[in-house]
Amino acid sequence: MTIQAVVFDAYGTLYDIQSVATVTEEAFPGYGEIITQIWRIKQLEYTWFRSLMRRYEDFSVITGDSLAYTIGLLGLTHDAATFERIMDKYLHLDLYPDVRATLERLKGRKLAILSNGSSGMLNTLVHNTGLDRILDATISVDEQKIFKPSPDTYALIEARLGVRPAEVLFVSSNPWDACGAKAFGLNVAWIERVTPEAMALACVKSDVVPPLTMFKALRTQMDELGVKPDYRIHALSELPDLIARS
Repeated sequence: MTIQAVVFDAYGTLYDIQSVATVTEEAFPGYGEIITQIWRIKQLEYTWFRSLMRRYEDFSVITGDSLAYTIGLLGLTHDAATFERIMDKYLHLDLYPDVRATLERLKGRKLAILSNGSSGMLNTLVHNTGLDRILDATISVDEQKIFKPSPDTYALIEARLGVRPAEVLFVSSNPWDACGAKAFGLNVAWIERVTPEAMALACVKSDVVPPLTMFKALRTQMDELGVKPDYRIHALSELPDLIARS
């Protein structure tokens, strides 16, 4: 294959969504981890529910609604300032350590993000982390008003970049996203950050599965959807060599 463009998912792929735990723990001591896990699970569920219901709201609304659900579920009290402080972390998420060096090595190809994030959230986050100086485009599903893994969202890549699906490598750490992109016809590299062996070991250590382990079991293992990614890697830093070999 000849790869002309490399397109990345944002949340969980370039940006570490678990970094929100620093502010959730500060706001609600002792609850930081469980808030982070339930929040992300409901955030993803709401994108799928709203897509199926055809009741689109952008990702900033969904992120707020899923956070409100989580806080209410746990019986916690908060004020508006605390809520906004937690929400603001989504505009300042931490990059994974190998992101900048990997993107620099991939220069010469078109580089972009395709994300469920709203245009406002994404543009602010990319600017805050300096990736706007590296990326050629930041593409939001807002343009189609439906969330990944709808095929309509992956079609935005060719529309914005002018590159055919066969010439695109799509990169995501989210299994459902990798499957959606592959079903659409893109070349796909899935970042397998948590191996099945590691999950099996974590799940047998105790009768009580901690929230982070349960989250990893539900959201980091490859789904059975009838399609598989072309490549499995364990870190973004493997991408340049993978593309060179291909």
